[in-house]
Amino acid sequence: MDINIPIRKNCITALIGPSGCGKSTLIRVFNRMCDLVEGTKTEGIVFFDGENICKPNTDVLALRKKVGMIFQKPNPFPMTIKDNITYGPKLHGVKDQKELDEIVEESLKKAALWEEVKDRLHVSALSLSGGQQQRLCIARALSINPEVILMDEPTSALDPMATAKIEELSLELKKNYTVVTVTHNMQQARRISDYTGFMYLGRLEEFGRTKDIFENPQNELTKRYVSGIFG
Repeated sequence: MDINIPIRKNCITALIGPSGCGKSTLIRVFNRMCDLVEGTKTEGIVFFDGENICKPNTDVLALRKKVGMIFQKPNPFPMTIKDNITYGPKLHGVKDQKELDEIVEESLKKAALWEEVKDRLHVSALSLSGGQQQRLCIARALSINPEVILMDEPTSALDPMATAKIEELSLELKKNYTVVTVTHNMQQARRISDYTGFMYLGRLEEFGRTKDIFENPQNELTKRYVSGIFG
């Protein structure tokens, strides 16, 4: 990869580009999820909160508490809605039941899901619709107070109505969090992101304000991609 990219605080940064260009691989570097892939080797520096997170002695568990991740397909744990939310806080030492209850309510409200599930917190999360499951996964990520939320094609498995809810939620979340989203949906990138990076064959070909990337791209490959000529 040949990447040099700034991720700006309280903004949504979208990564676009054809399949296999390295978008998902890149965001997995941001919270060291790449470490879980056997044989993976990373080079370079990623600064977060003034620290190079690629250093061998990085506390990866602490990093992932600050940098949460939402995957392409909703992946709720096979447990109750409430237990999905409390799993992370308990893992990080929260034991007080009142505090856990407050975290559940706050996280679900932030994920725009509280009103839909508040009366059935003890039912299986797997009983929710696909869109609700994805918002539950977002609530689960929010439960441990992250600073950054990484989203890897979070709406690709959802219908248009559920997609619209996730997009609305993303816009709301950026008020308090920094959001990085990978998407194949260029209309979605235009609708919700502040900045966009176009990737091709492991390189960041162009990065800038979303309006500029789509309306006045400087790179010929970017121009061809956003105009639909290839990809």
